[in-house]
Amino acid sequence: MKARVTVRLKSGVLDPQGLTIQKSLRSLGYEEVAAVRQGKVFEIEMADGAEAAARQRLDEMCRRLLANPVVEEYQIEWVG
Repeated sequence: MKARVTVRLKSGVLDPQGLTIQKSLRSLGYEEVAAVRQGKVFEIEMADGAEAAARQRLDEMCRRLLANPVVEEYQIEWVG
């Protein structure tokens, strides 16, 4: 089983890297870019087993290491 975990800053949290990317895109002529929020993606392959148990373990991994729950949110999706 393979999962994709997407971690991004919560809305309302300042994203200086996203702001820098937005400004750079606009300076390259992409004036239509109104905002950019950056994040990170993890592809994690889990040993075969029950999806509910694997999801619980992934949720635990996110809370303990992959995301900072104070300022970040995460989404888990199964990709194969």
